[in-house]
Amino acid sequence: MAEPYDLQHRGGQSAYDRYLREMDASMRQKVALTAAHLLCEGEAADMGMGSGSGSFALASLYPELRVIGVDVDPEMVHRAGERYQLPNLSFVQGDIAERCFETGTLEAILDSSVLHHVTSYGGYDKARAVAALRAQVDELAEDGVLVLRDFVDPGPGTVWLELPLTDGSGDAVETCSTAALFERFAREFRVLLPNPSERGFAFERVMGAPAGFQRYAVSHTIAAEFVLRKDYRESWAVEVREEYTYATQSELEETFTRLGLRVLASTPIHNPWIVANRFQGKIRLFRPGPDGTAAPVDFPATNFVIVGQRVPAGQGVSIEEDAPHPPLGFLELTHHRRVDDGRVYDLARRPGVTFDVLPWFRRDGQLHVLARRGYPRPILRAEPACPTPDGARAPSYVTEPLNVLSTDEPLGTSVERLLAEHEALGPDQVFGMEEGDRYYPSPGGLQEEVRSVLVEVAPVNVGQRLRGTSGFSTSGVVRAIEARQLLRAAQVGGLPDARLELLTYELLLGRGVDPGEWIGESIALDETPTKPAAESLVRLLARPHRRRFQRASSGSGFLDVRAAWFVERDASGEIVARQARELVTPARLGPITVAVAPLARSGGRVLIGLDDDDLPAAQCFTGNSELLVAPAWRVPREVSGMARTRAFVGGRMREELGLVCDGFFELGGRYHPSAGLTPEVVYPLAARVRIEGEVGLRLHWVPLDEVVSHRAGLRDGHLRILGLRAAHALGLFAERATG
Repeated sequence: MAEPYDLQHRGGQSAYDRYLREMDASMRQKVALTAAHLLCEGEAADMGMGSGSGSFALASLYPELRVIGVDVDPEMVHRAGERYQLPNLSFVQGDIAERCFETGTLEAILDSSVLHHVTSYGGYDKARAVAALRAQVDELAEDGVLVLRDFVDPGPGTVWLELPLTDGSGDAVETCSTAALFERFAREFRVLLPNPSERGFAFERVMGAPAGFQRYAVSHTIAAEFVLRKDYRESWAVEVREEYTYATQSELEETFTRLGLRVLASTPIHNPWIVANRFQGKIRLFRPGPDGTAAPVDFPATNFVIVGQRVPAGQGVSIEEDAPHPPLGFLELTHHRRVDDGRVYDLARRPGVTFDVLPWFRRDGQLHVLARRGYPRPILRAEPACPTPDGARAPSYVTEPLNVLSTDEPLGTSVERLLAEHEALGPDQVFGMEEGDRYYPSPGGLQEEVRSVLVEVAPVNVGQRLRGTSGFSTSGVVRAIEARQLLRAAQVGGLPDARLELLTYELLLGRGVDPGEWIGESIALDETPTKPAAESLVRLLARPHRRRFQRASSGSGFLDVRAAWFVERDASGEIVARQARELVTPARLGPITVAVAPLARSGGRVLIGLDDDDLPAAQCFTGNSELLVAPAWRVPREVSGMARTRAFVGGRMREELGLVCDGFFELGGRYHPSAGLTPEVVYPLAARVRIEGEVGLRLHWVPLDEVVSHRAGLRDGHLRILGLRAAHALGLFAERATG
């Protein structure tokens, strides 16, 4: 029998790290995505827990959370109970398609790769998944969350799927080529159907594939079904029984809404290892056009995560843009002319200054932060017609810091009044305050400076609804989350608020606390053949000041400030609130930005390329225009899909910066730089680069560890996020902790 795993008796935080490292990548992702939306207390059910390892992981990392693993197989329940023992962990037998718990008793429910079993072994009846979700929603307490992680149907349409003909031989599943396996799959898929004529699917062989490949015309759904299982040959007899794609992303979002769940996240996941080792170079997907041409199609998502929060009766579950509204006069659009070349820049600004407030406390050797979950941010859904490269949907409700508006009273008084709104945070519970760094979240178009306050408070368990005046049916719920787990959630796309992430980094690094394991995509860097010359960031920050902008009377037409009505609806579709908001959008381009950290290894050190730019946002706040930034580009609306987006960015890097990209890496999940002003969403990438010609000398190559050490001098929000994430991914924080 396995010994109980007690984090406190085995070294506290260091044991936490050791245990996290012992998980495989899939389990780390599962835990991170789940904990991003939990209160980490109360009762949580891990439905269809299988071996029980996932239930054990959650219970080990969160001792205040009572985890119950549920499985229909009594033998699995017995074995899990023998192997995994913790005071806050139990296992029970139950059919997740039916009611397993009393009404309103669970703070969280996790469905990890189980609902497709419910439909597959229920006659491939997709309605069974909806019925199972309905039963689970009834089991949730108010503000409880349901986290669904499974496969997703990519949607309708025909694709061309190209598969290797020469990577195997014979007819056996274990040895045949991938193309032969596909044709076998066409006969055996959904083998549990009693009528043999209903099994399998139709396909068409199409001419034009490269040598060694066969091209098939098949539905996009079937292509995903095959690609996602083609490497599971040892369990093929089981795999052909199951239908992975029981619902599309839109169908799941609509189901959650109809069941009274507020969607907090809806994100396709592309496991980098699977993409690199099982998809790239081994399959190709195209969308055929009417004229015989074909456009590349991105690989299918390896997983999909949707998170829903059960809300009290009468509250909204969705917010959508309804109709145009006359200008509100809240946002101002200003114009600035660069004196050396005459280029005009547009800037949008709002009145007043907002301070982000991050209460934090220590408990059991770990730092926890308090954030509000479920705050309405309707602007993020203002451009639904412009799809994101990876198919992720911006939420209408987000997890973000608390904040206060600047007034005539002292800042400390405003913060204390904010905290006093919660009974657990009275004046005697506040131990100290400190102001954090300042930065510009999106200086290319916003005249906005983020200011922050870190507030140490007594250890509390907060799950209290805010009484703020958002104008919608809710102002969110304050909750506690372990600080390093919050960062991991951002690394896998589970927490897209940039301000909360940067505050958490500042909290940890300012106290000498290692931010922990990086669980996003790994970055591989070789010594650069053409070595860039390393510069001192301290000297670069001390360069002479520049002032290169004057106010202009007319703009460039790049930005647009508009107003719109936003309506909030409840589960029945009834309108519960209607508010007008102003927002900033690019007039010609889409809301998608790609920010890049160009990386090279030289002399054993990792260097990052910084652009010494001039922007009017910096001049508006400091009087000087110089600003070190990360290279970033707005993506044209006609560029869709991650492959085409990366190709676009690679072309811009070569043309404008003289850099040849030898590989892109996801640098954590996408993020929103300013959710209250713009629907802009940023996709951060790390790029392994080579310098090509003199143009490449435009960038300044500084050691990445200096970006961390001297981050207070870096005001570009994109650069701060990319620099910290890159250092995290490359293990520089761990080196600092042990150096």
